[in-house]
Amino acid sequence: MTRFIRLGWVAIVAAWLAACGGSSGPERGSLVEPAAAGYVATLSAAQIDAATSSNGLQALTGPARCDVEFVSLTYRTPGARGEERLPTGEPVQASGALLLPAGACDGEPAPLLAYTRGTDVSRPRAMANPQDAEAFLLAAMYAAQGYAVVATDYLGYNRSNYPFHPYLHADSEASSVIDSIRAARNAAEELGVPLTGEVMLSGYSQGGHASMAAHRAIERDFAGEIGVVAGAHLAGPYNMSGSFKDADLDNPIAGYQFFVPFIVTAWQKTYGGIYDDPSEIFKAPYAGSIHDLLPSPTLTYTTLVSTGALPGGTLKEAQDALFHLDYLQDVKTNPENPLFVAALRNDLLGWTPVAPVLLCGGAGDPTVPPSMHQAVLMADFGARGVANVVSVDVDPQVQAIYGPGGVAPTDPATPEFATYYGSYHGTYEPPLCHAQARGFFDSVR
Repeated sequence: MTRFIRLGWVAIVAAWLAACGGSSGPERGSLVEPAAAGYVATLSAAQIDAATSSNGLQALTGPARCDVEFVSLTYRTPGARGEERLPTGEPVQASGALLLPAGACDGEPAPLLAYTRGTDVSRPRAMANPQDAEAFLLAAMYAAQGYAVVATDYLGYNRSNYPFHPYLHADSEASSVIDSIRAARNAAEELGVPLTGEVMLSGYSQGGHASMAAHRAIERDFAGEIGVVAGAHLAGPYNMSGSFKDADLDNPIAGYQFFVPFIVTAWQKTYGGIYDDPSEIFKAPYAGSIHDLLPSPTLTYTTLVSTGALPGGTLKEAQDALFHLDYLQDVKTNPENPLFVAALRNDLLGWTPVAPVLLCGGAGDPTVPPSMHQAVLMADFGARGVANVVSVDVDPQVQAIYGPGGVAPTDPATPEFATYYGSYHGTYEPPLCHAQARGFFDSVR
């Protein structure tokens, strides 16, 4: 906490007054409160090493060079429909975390990594939390190695005042990330933290979609302001329209009963026209509450099912209990289906990155299958002669570490199968892809 003691409350008040000054109103990325007031905690290098040694991550992260300071940020950003203010007149805001290298790295200019997290159904979740597993991984993998990291909570989560989360909506994902970069730069300036000016982008799962959407938007619209030097987009659903058109209704993706209704209801709130009444798409009893169910202020993945808010059972049973199957078939076959049209708007195909890109996933991922997303995107890049993209498959490592005998289990009736594929996307794959991303970023620093 040295830097925050040094800054002192007089400086905090001065920074706050400066941030509130001017007559033109709040700017995108401006801080709602002074950065020093958002101090949460510091993890020492020794604490990070003790944790990564005990959980087996240190072989991937390496020993920590730096302490890591966690700072909570709240910043201004537009909503999903482009509105700068809510009907109440308040500026739209989002929250996030700034992870700063400290201790032995204090005063060392740091590149800035803008990160976007995976899907969460819990509205209160905050990335400015050293106990959060994904936030700790960012601390150990990047901030403890000299990177400053800014991680948005997205619209509609934690301290955001936005009334819903526009899930897998590329434009608002991009604006949330872009404004988190501005907020991080504002906070770093207030705190006297030197940045190199280099910006990297990364995200996992939903975050892979969000980080790529931000990469595309920055190079298209803000290249003079934000110098992206590399993007590592991990296990993201880049081919949204294909995921509906080519969906196997007999073998739904893992997490289907959470992710698909989240998409449908979020796009209804963003675009309208997906349904006039949820019962057109969803079956009783779920249709009555599903429109405003996700993200939940109180429920988790587990309790959404245990309370009956969403169906359990096998993935096929959950799909069939939740959706009218004739509607899902129409999405697959009707190019004018409103959900399919919305999915096309959120595809990330057809763009050409300027900065080098790493894509990472595991071929066995049952939630975001690379064959549906990463391979399709690589084929799209290849067909257009895009040469600065690398694709990595970490499935051999997943199998070697977690597969019984180094081989993925194949019998769905066994506990080993359920554990392996139930843990693949959320536990096994992320640190392996992050290690690939860190090596990639280290090569361009």
